[in-house]
Amino acid sequence: MEIHIPTPLRAYTDKQETVSVEGSTVAEGLAALVATHPDLQQHLYTPEGKLRSFVNLYLNDDDVRYLPAKEDSPVSPTDELTIIPSIAGGSAAPRCCR
Repeated sequence: MEIHIPTPLRAYTDKQETVSVEGSTVAEGLAALVATHPDLQQHLYTPEGKLRSFVNLYLNDDDVRYLPAKEDSPVSPTDELTIIPSIAGGSAAPRCCR
């Protein structure tokens, strides 16, 4: 499986945009990614080992949160997993436009 790494996390994958891993499920693929690049652990998982709430995963074009098996969804070697961190911020509209 190919895992696409977002720009902010590439510092932890030797600047690789895509990392090839083996695993039969999304969770196994992520475990293989973290085993190869351990500095990603703190950015993807809580200290309790749960995927952080602001980390979004897409298996091919499907949001993993909405798949029946979620992170236990099966994958094949040709599948692509994309990590997309949530982005927060912005500002309120200027007073003139409220």
